[in-house]
Amino acid sequence: MAIILKKCGSEDLADLQAVGIETFTDTFAAHNTPENLQAYLDKAYDPEKLKEELSAEGSTFYFLYDGAELAGYMKINVEAALTEKTDADSLEVERIYIRPAFKRRGLGKYLIDKAIEIARTQGKQLIWLGVWEHNVNAIAFYEKMGFVHTGSHSFFMGDDEQTDFIMTKKLG
Repeated sequence: MAIILKKCGSEDLADLQAVGIETFTDTFAAHNTPENLQAYLDKAYDPEKLKEELSAEGSTFYFLYDGAELAGYMKINVEAALTEKTDADSLEVERIYIRPAFKRRGLGKYLIDKAIEIARTQGKQLIWLGVWEHNVNAIAFYEKMGFVHTGSHSFFMGDDEQTDFIMTKKLG
């Protein structure tokens, strides 16, 4: 099947909300209380919030299709949209999720490679992301992709403060 990356627009809001809730729940439901998970989903995937994010300067969402099927999505940030104070010459991968039926097909690698390509096209020197400290599979994947643990920040799942590792990759 052909892999297609499509930039999202406001017309994609409902699909973005659905795939976001599906993939986030798949990734984190087993590790959090239902109440904290639901509180996070209600806040992060609220249609008005997503609408703001879709139109925010420096933020871009992409849908990933495997053939005609929506397989996942990615959100990248640059400049004023960065969620951490970092070098202006950096690109952040704020979200990267693959739907359960499409995992283990190399699609995560495809998205990271595309993010790196976008960063290089924009003259960025660094790409970075946050990953939950207990998501050992994701950490191993990012390390395999050349990212290194360089810091941490808090992430709130409802009222539960958790730690995300900041992982960075210098672009040459």
